[in-house]
Amino acid sequence: LDRSTREIELGLEYGIPTMNLAGQSLKFENGQWVAESGSFTGDRREMQRLRKRNQQLEEENNLLRLKVDILLDMVS
Repeated sequence: LDRSTREIELGLEYGIPTMNLAGQSLKFENGQWVAESGSFTGDRREMQRLRKRNQQLEEENNLLRLKVDILLDMVS
């Protein structure tokens, strides 16, 4: 049953899924978890540090994938 039919026939009304994680309130909208406005309590330096670390890990991951591809080519 689609959502409107469930609500009419069964009387079920579901709200937007929300959760509280490490003091930050998140809600599920359009297929993604997003922070509720004004709920973020972290500081900018920590966010920048995490973004930089994320970028480093992505670059390392890309390098390792390249190495695996080269090794597979050498084997075949």
